[in-house]
Amino acid sequence: MAEGTHVPIRKYLVVWLWLFILSALAYFIDVVHVPAPWKAILLVVVALMKAGMIMAVFMHLGYERLSLIYAVVAPLLFLVVMTIAFLPEGTAILGSHSIVAP
Repeated sequence: MAEGTHVPIRKYLVVWLWLFILSALAYFIDVVHVPAPWKAILLVVVALMKAGMIMAVFMHLGYERLSLIYAVVAPLLFLVVMTIAFLPEGTAILGSHSIVAP
């Protein structure tokens, strides 16, 4: 962000309102009886939307060079891709072990 550039407070308030709405949506998704796989997918999508808004506005990445944005966003995308890639193997390993309740 360039020196002396100020973001209007109205933008922060609008983003705060959207974050509040997305948090309420996440709570609604959790309370309503949604099948577990869909619930997980929807909650991750809402969380990524919130993270993107926070990074763009509150971390001022919306005003930075593209290379800095890539340096911050690329590890997040890598984490999401690796989680999706290894999820089937993890569930298979979890299913193969017998878990005994104490």
